[in-house]
Amino acid sequence: MNEATAKRRQFRELLARDELLVMPGGFSPLLARIAQDAGFESYFIAGSQLCAFLYGYPDTGVMGLRDVVDHARHVAARTDIPIFLDFDTGFGNAVNVWFAVQEAVRAGVAGLQIEDQEAPKKSGTSAGRRCIPVDEAVGKYRAAVAARDEIDREFVVCARCDALGAAGETFESALNRCIAYAEQGGVDLVWLNSVQSREQLKIACREIPVPVLTIWGGQGPAPTLEEYRDLGLRVVLYPTIAASSGMQAAWRVLHDFRRRGQAALADWAAQVNACPDGPADYKTLSGIPKVMELERRFLAADSRPDYEGTWGHGGTLEQSGRQPPK
Repeated sequence: MNEATAKRRQFRELLARDELLVMPGGFSPLLARIAQDAGFESYFIAGSQLCAFLYGYPDTGVMGLRDVVDHARHVAARTDIPIFLDFDTGFGNAVNVWFAVQEAVRAGVAGLQIEDQEAPKKSGTSAGRRCIPVDEAVGKYRAAVAARDEIDREFVVCARCDALGAAGETFESALNRCIAYAEQGGVDLVWLNSVQSREQLKIACREIPVPVLTIWGGQGPAPTLEEYRDLGLRVVLYPTIAASSGMQAAWRVLHDFRRRGQAALADWAAQVNACPDGPADYKTLSGIPKVMELERRFLAADSRPDYEGTWGHGGTLEQSGRQPPK
């Protein structure tokens, strides 16, 4: 069994258990590693964050298949936990979906979601959404499952229903869509997006014959993790948390630095050092210790870098313990 299949089986085990799976999301391999090191069991690559951080553009379906698959490959390769991929509308009709899904399977992620919006799509949290006909969506999900089955049946296919809040749709029509996607489309997981109430969620988890994933879209405080579990939810997703928290930190520090200069950086360093979880270790997260290990193992003795007799800036000093000359 290869590494990708092992992660897919791990993902299926997470979906099959009674315990709620709490899944953070963002966009980069580094953020996925942080989620892994923080103890989360899986990670979501959010299309909105890929579009925002790689293109600086809204999530309107402009990301191409190659961009998404190649980025997902890097995230999957740098983590030990299952990676769940936002696959937009599948990059076309059912024929395109078949090809695209096989590309995603070969990228090493554990599963993906395909939404039932028209193309070009909008972010699942935005107004103005419209969904394709149910039978068209079912055909796309059937194609996704068939494409998956040719390569690795452990790969998880999720149908994302964006009907809540979309033109001409109701909770009842959204629920019927989800049931059809499970029963006729053959998907492993259904994402009912932007649930508005606890009662809606309870009904959905009872009626949909496969595990249900959601993000909260209702007014007022979202359910607690215990409430989500008691309502029957299997996966609660926080799709942008890793990226949006980092963006806010950069916004705050850069504005403060522009106003106050070096004093702002000193204050930021003090806050980082006071963090109860410690500072984020860029060197470890990005794999520098692994590079040093490979140098020791495989380079000829006279080709190995001299970490003891040289010094660098910041991280290099921390690695070797050597201080620069006075």
